[in-house]
Amino acid sequence: MKSIQAYRFALDLTPSQERSVLAHAGAARKAHNWALARVKAVMDQRTAERSYGVDDELLTPRMGWSLPALRKVWNAEKEVVAPWWRQVSKEAFNTGLDALARGLKNWSDSRNGKRVGRKCGFPRFKSRHRCTPSIRFTTGTIRVEPDRMHVVLPRLGRLKLHESARKLARRLEAGTARIMSATVRRDGGRWFVAFTVEIEREIPAARPESVVGVDVGIKHLAVLSTGELVPNPRHFDAARSRLRALGRALSRKQGSDRRTRQKPSNRWKRASGRLAKAHARVANLRRDGLHQLTTRLARDHTAIVVEDLSVAGMLKNRRLARHIADAGFGEIRRQLAYKTEWNGGWLLVADRWYPSSKTCSACGAVKTKLTLRERTYKCTLCGLVLDRDLNAARNLAALTAELITAGSGPVAGRGAIQKTSPARQEAVKRQPGTAPAGQTGTVRPKGRTAA
Repeated sequence: MKSIQAYRFALDLTPSQERSVLAHAGAARKAHNWALARVKAVMDQRTAERSYGVDDELLTPRMGWSLPALRKVWNAEKEVVAPWWRQVSKEAFNTGLDALARGLKNWSDSRNGKRVGRKCGFPRFKSRHRCTPSIRFTTGTIRVEPDRMHVVLPRLGRLKLHESARKLARRLEAGTARIMSATVRRDGGRWFVAFTVEIEREIPAARPESVVGVDVGIKHLAVLSTGELVPNPRHFDAARSRLRALGRALSRKQGSDRRTRQKPSNRWKRASGRLAKAHARVANLRRDGLHQLTTRLARDHTAIVVEDLSVAGMLKNRRLARHIADAGFGEIRRQLAYKTEWNGGWLLVADRWYPSSKTCSACGAVKTKLTLRERTYKCTLCGLVLDRDLNAARNLAALTAELITAGSGPVAGRGAIQKTSPARQEAVKRQPGTAPAGQTGTVRPKGRTAA
């Protein structure tokens, strides 16, 4: 079974190497801004000509928004626009043009209704002070050195890693992985290289069916139907006092001012770097904890069911928005989606309107109303007294167990993978009686429809 996976490693760059990487990032920004200005000029010209009553056949010719079209225009003008283009890799310019092509496509699809979700705005010009330096290499020499502590990238040469790349090197040496691209990016004051790798994974063997319901929350990060309570570390709250102190220290320094063209002082830059590192540490701690949780769930259980939460709507609650964002509800579901497929399991998503918290896990009675402050579920029919989140997790697990027992499997819904890969189909044929692994679906309760 082939899958796409990313390997991310920290870099230890020398000052000259960092200047070279920044030069490549500046070239990408130059190509992006020039092409965007060209696109806007053509659009404005066509709009002005229409206002003058010019026929559509006589309008200024359209400019293609695809990556090949933008690259063709750039190659024709790069000698005039960037006479220094030979000093950097061609992948730097391709990075900026690709970002613009994707941004224009997302904006167009969002306006035409082809793209679901929040509306996308028109691409904006990138600033050297505000955008994150990033370069993506898709061609040329991209490899991991035999010592596993260095990587080689086009035009950048041999770069030292801060940590060993043995996990990726082992797969490359065994022939079960192929590097597709490499992206160098600065995050939190440090440089990282991320390899996009196509990996040949072994088809997971049949495992005993184990169903678990996961109810995420703020008091506990996750409550499992098995009774396990996963504590919420609240990394942002723990670092809040330090972040506040660093923010106050930054506010006392002389920063930039776009109106007066005032440049930031060196003390402001150092203070800004300290604040960025503190935020990066919180993000890394949160990411590490979520990876440990989702990996353990995907390995220990065959079927996992979660709720389809409206995280964007929950963030509108001004009292709970900070805690919800710190928990990372959406990241938990995203990681479970691909990790269950890697481990040969299921991820089922209960419908957003399924009353998991209002339903009694013992008798099935549904309450008409259940306020958020009621943390203990008390059934008026059977007398069950249980923690609210544990009751919801048991309802989710029971819902999944009923479908697996009936043999219906997951139902395709929002964000579902409706097709099974050929390799997975062969695995199911060789192992009769096992669940069709690797599928993601939406479980809808009977008698209810989504609004």
